[in-house]
Amino acid sequence: MRLLLILLLTLQVNSLKADEIFNLLKIPNLEVYNLDNNKGLKYLSSKQNFNIGVKNNIKCEKVNKANLNKKFLIVKKNLEKYDEKFLKKINLRFVVLCENLFISEINTAGIPDYKKRTLILDINFDQKYFERVIHHEVFHLIYDSFKEIFDDKTWSAFNKKSFKYEDCSTCSDRLGLDLFGITDGFVTEYSKSIPSEDMAEVFSFLIFDRISIDKKIKKDLILLNKVNYIKSGLDKINNL
Repeated sequence: MRLLLILLLTLQVNSLKADEIFNLLKIPNLEVYNLDNNKGLKYLSSKQNFNIGVKNNIKCEKVNKANLNKKFLIVKKNLEKYDEKFLKKINLRFVVLCENLFISEINTAGIPDYKKRTLILDINFDQKYFERVIHHEVFHLIYDSFKEIFDDKTWSAFNKKSFKYEDCSTCSDRLGLDLFGITDGFVTEYSKSIPSEDMAEVFSFLIFDRISIDKKIKKDLILLNKVNYIKSGLDKINNL
């Protein structure tokens, strides 16, 4: 009888947690995978496939447990680069881990939502770029939280006058994520899509591959200006 009571209470608590998560994030079929009390983050995993967003245009699949256990360590290691105060400032509390994330039929590494304090990550995203793009997606939370600090027009003025960004990131076929040999103001092909993606790419290299970016800015004044702009913006946030 006592064991049955404990089991019923456990099921009830888990159900309440699931309901609480759904009410907060509006993402179904999630469960708590890990709580990082040092950073104030809750890692959630998808126990079933889910569809969310406008006309259910965002979809992701349930996680394979073995894959989740492996990739979680990578995600956690990279997010530990940020202190708890900074994560609160950029409004990140929940990290949703799922597989094969798509938005409007386009595979994406992550989807940030600063209003819901959430970052969805595809743990199956191309492993060559997986760790770096975690920081790319973190920057989108930074950008959305502090648009007054990271201004598109100011950023665009760093480029050559002949260069024009695309109207939207999905309007572009500039998708490459490899670091350019000759940067000429841009770290990757994807940087050339829109200003916020350019900023996110520069930021991701600053956090994940600082050595490479430091080498590039020695010969690239445009990129140097962009790097300094990102650093200045981060200093402003840290001083708030």
